[in-house]
Amino acid sequence: MQRRTFIQASPLWFGLPGLASAQTGYPNRPIKYIVPVAAGGGSDMVGRQFCDRFGKVLGQAMVVENHGGGGGVIASQMAAKASPDGYTLMQGYVATHGTSPATRKLPYDPIKDFSPIGMIGSTPNVLVVNANLPIKDVKAFIDYVKKNPGRVSYGSAGAGSLTHLTAELFKAQTSAFMVHIPYRGIAPATNDVIAGQTQAMFPGLAAALPHIRSGRIRALAVTGTQRHPALKDVPTMEESGLKGFDAQQWYGVVGPAGMPAAVVKQLNDAMATVLAQPDFRDKLSAEAVELMPMNPTQFADFMKKDLARWTDLAKERQINLDAA
Repeated sequence: MQRRTFIQASPLWFGLPGLASAQTGYPNRPIKYIVPVAAGGGSDMVGRQFCDRFGKVLGQAMVVENHGGGGGVIASQMAAKASPDGYTLMQGYVATHGTSPATRKLPYDPIKDFSPIGMIGSTPNVLVVNANLPIKDVKAFIDYVKKNPGRVSYGSAGAGSLTHLTAELFKAQTSAFMVHIPYRGIAPATNDVIAGQTQAMFPGLAAALPHIRSGRIRALAVTGTQRHPALKDVPTMEESGLKGFDAQQWYGVVGPAGMPAAVVKQLNDAMATVLAQPDFRDKLSAEAVELMPMNPTQFADFMKKDLARWTDLAKERQINLDAA
């Protein structure tokens, strides 16, 4: 599925574009920004909110193109094969550069075929259970699962998704067995937790938050190193006794491998300007996305570590979608 949108830039935004363009001649035409999911939803929202401001800082229109399908494979191939001139960028995220390459062979290398530019932000995953279960915390949930072997199921947005691997990480750290029920997307998986068809799930906080606030599902703990501002009373998984437990739905910007260092720096500098804007932080925070500014080296290290972590888990849990 493809959707293209022009986001027009303002040449007067902060006065920055003129300084950068005078030095490098870049950018002097619109920049294509590939979002590897269909229009609508959290990832698309992040990309469009970001591009609206990114184009203004760079002084060029951003052409947002949605290319869903294949868990981001189609979009990633397009970006990897594009000219490394800075005029084709992609919103890389945990599926394109983490969980998908960890669980199956792909027609691109998530590290070698891309130039890391910078991180936008992330939203944690959250352990939720059906609201009718008499469970209030992670310890009680672990006890419940162990007392009901084979009778507790968890939903996911699909095999190999972050929601799947996060639950498998939970099983690995607790030695608790749950049956995996994969769905075609997060919405039907959430609906079945609400209805009690499944008992638990690890959705991204942005998707789960409305249902948590309505009381239709109960949040037990969030992933990450600290509590989330949107759920201040909900502890982290680590606070709940699972040391080092982490999973994040992250969003960043990449380009084709071989981009000029000066262009990468210019783009990263522009990203830093966008991420420093209070209204952008407030907009994404309202959607449970917290900004995580990084330079290209930091972002490259983050992606490598995230990929290695999920690859190790997939091997340990024998999750190989090529063999499925």
